[in-house]
Amino acid sequence: MQLFVNLFCRDIDRQIDFYRSLLGLGELEHSRSPIYRALGDAHFQFGFHAAPAYGLLGLGDRVPPGGSLPPVSTYPTFMLADPAAVDEATRRVPALGGRIRKGPYPTYYGQWQAVLEDPEGQVFRLSTASLPAGVSPATPPWES
Repeated sequence: MQLFVNLFCRDIDRQIDFYRSLLGLGELEHSRSPIYRALGDAHFQFGFHAAPAYGLLGLGDRVPPGGSLPPVSTYPTFMLADPAAVDEATRRVPALGGRIRKGPYPTYYGQWQAVLEDPEGQVFRLSTASLPAGVSPATPPWES
């Protein structure tokens, strides 16, 4: 099984440039159309739909009104190699037009993670399966 994740965007060119610069992913040229672009490889695809795709997919009634931000109901998590990669990529987010919401920080499940927004306000996470040396997992919220 493969999982492809797609975002609806106001400016697919800006979005693809943000994620390509942040994550070093290549564009999947074979997927390119006037209303769709994607980054990834043979096993992974992260796509960007322009507004006309709402209608194409039968989702015309779900277009956010007046260009407002959609509520956060889904977000991608990009698993990076190590805590240093999460730190370095997080530092670059503001210069690329995004926003740091939280992080980097230790999770209660032992990952080093940052919560971020891209230039259009879409939420995503950068994470890695380990913590920096000397950092302990956070206390679970139900135990605080």
